[in-house]
Amino acid sequence: MGLIRKFLAWLTVPVICLLALAVYIARPFNPDNNRLLGWAVARVGRFLLGMERPLEGADYMLQDRPVVVIANHQHNDDLFVMGDLLPPRTVTVGKSSLIWVPFFGQVFWLGGNVILNRGRSHKAIAVMQATSEAIRRDRKSLWVFPEGTRSRGRGLQSFKKGAFHAAVAAGAPITMVCASQYYDRTLGWSGRREPVAIRILPPVETAGLTVEDIPQLMAQCHQQMETAIASLAPG
Repeated sequence: MGLIRKFLAWLTVPVICLLALAVYIARPFNPDNNRLLGWAVARVGRFLLGMERPLEGADYMLQDRPVVVIANHQHNDDLFVMGDLLPPRTVTVGKSSLIWVPFFGQVFWLGGNVILNRGRSHKAIAVMQATSEAIRRDRKSLWVFPEGTRSRGRGLQSFKKGAFHAAVAAGAPITMVCASQYYDRTLGWSGRREPVAIRILPPVETAGLTVEDIPQLMAQCHQQMETAIASLAPG
């Protein structure tokens, strides 16, 4: 049953993206499209998976100004765990090749996300410039998995600098989303997915910080997230 649930949950993703194209075409490049899509994908996915997602600290997710959101990345199913937590006007960063992925690529492009040229996407300076400009000029929020790769429930990995450079360059606060460790396990004969708890931490202000402050900022955020994740009951 668990495999059937997972298959159905992921099958709905391209279907929802296809249906969402009508909204994206009606108001192209509006970043709030991403929030609506994330909400739909996460809620439908968790329903099909039978997953419970206790949430603490929802009030810490800023709604009235641009913010850089960082979250720990464990599995592809993070889409269902966190997709409905995006604040208003949230975008992410992706390579230009993504726009060729059927349905998903088209909504990614029409969602006003930051798309990097493949030849420059590996350069931290290109990421920093593109994202900080989106935050300042377009008043977009940014969602980043700073570990850069899935940990598969093995604890919080080291952070890459891109999100922190963007936050400092734009003077935007950083909000941390912490998910309890989970291992893609199912519970009982029904195949319901193990619960995943989420804790959102108070925002960390970056106004007045410089590039020299980034290592300390990264260490502070990593320590706070690591402590929060350890205190959450694993799935």
